[in-house]
Amino acid sequence: MHNIQLAAGQIIQQVLVDGRNLNQVLDESLSRKAVWTPAQRAALQDLSYGTLRFYGQLDALLSALLHKPLSDRRIYYVLLVALYQLQYSKAARHAVVDHAVRSAQMLNPKISGLVNAILRNFLRSQADLLARAAQHETGRYSHPPWWITELQTQYGERSEQILEAGNQRPPMTLRINKRRVSTADYFSLLARHEISARFIEPDALQLERPVSVDKLPGFFDGLVSVQDAGAQYAALLLDVHDGIRVLDACAAPGGKTAHILELAAVEMVAVDKDEKRLQRVAENLQRLGLTAQLVGGNAAEPIEWWDGKPFQRILADVPCSASGVVRRHPDIKWLRRPADIDDFAKQQLNILQALWRLLARDGKLLYATCSIFQQENERVVAAFLAQQPDARRQAVTLPDGITGQLLPNDQHDGFFYALLQKIA
Repeated sequence: MHNIQLAAGQIIQQVLVDGRNLNQVLDESLSRKAVWTPAQRAALQDLSYGTLRFYGQLDALLSALLHKPLSDRRIYYVLLVALYQLQYSKAARHAVVDHAVRSAQMLNPKISGLVNAILRNFLRSQADLLARAAQHETGRYSHPPWWITELQTQYGERSEQILEAGNQRPPMTLRINKRRVSTADYFSLLARHEISARFIEPDALQLERPVSVDKLPGFFDGLVSVQDAGAQYAALLLDVHDGIRVLDACAAPGGKTAHILELAAVEMVAVDKDEKRLQRVAENLQRLGLTAQLVGGNAAEPIEWWDGKPFQRILADVPCSASGVVRRHPDIKWLRRPADIDDFAKQQLNILQALWRLLARDGKLLYATCSIFQQENERVVAAFLAQQPDARRQAVTLPDGITGQLLPNDQHDGFFYALLQKIA
């Protein structure tokens, strides 16, 4: 366990200090230690994600336990990992403490005794320390202060539910390839493999417990894909039908591209400026038995790649803060800065304006983000409509009468959709 604690501490440090992407750092760490078992790899992922998910609370706890800052910051990150284990994991408490002390001895033997004292003090005064941490919003909600304030301003009383949802483990949801099998038949197939699931909107299956994709029957034969239920609305709202030309801008990793092709026989063009990520689109399409024209290019600069033929449908799944999917990517909330939101909004409006010129008369463009900040959603759409006289916003059908903004809950992440039609 101590090797996993050490590796997790190093990962957390690289994310918080160096501003690196959690998935990338985790992948690098796993590749350096090929001898780790699948269980150890899963444990490292859990400790890394969990510690970042609750970093605000864990940092508040550690601050209350320390009389002065640690001289060796490497120990600080190991302590964060150990506190996460003591508070949220099922690992034996004495084992967590013992291994954390061993980790400290490997890093700095002079501080190992302090590590033992800090963790045992936490166990003795856990309830009181948790109450003290909750006195401050960052410790209570495990989100940055500016993020909390933004949500409180925009959503009022609902902000607390949004913040709590952002700290939950994300559900594992399946999208069924309707070209191969019905949702009902695949549900029965899961049952035969003793995998429990339930039906959720929009005609998706949510697993009771996540499993690796190699355990999903027919996954490698293209029967099913893993995709959040909120993301599955994109292809449905785009209103595609056979024979039309469709553009998926900012397409990687290809989940929405594939879903559109599963729904209709369209001429699909998938664009992304990241050539490596575009390869993932190709791999997903190959697994599902689907085809599309893949183009490397910047959605904001279509003159570089567009062939001049208009599209009847465009999916503008634009880059965003990803504030609606922080439970899947907990590093995002600690790496984002307030200025980033305004920068994204400018980029989003530029992309929307650029892609609009590619849309055929009477065609439809679906503007989509995985953000919950209004600056990237309603305000961008309002700014676009004010500048574009030939654009009309169309109603979209989402659960519970929602007009565009899906907020994260136990069934889906946070997404925003606005359907725009070019009037003839």
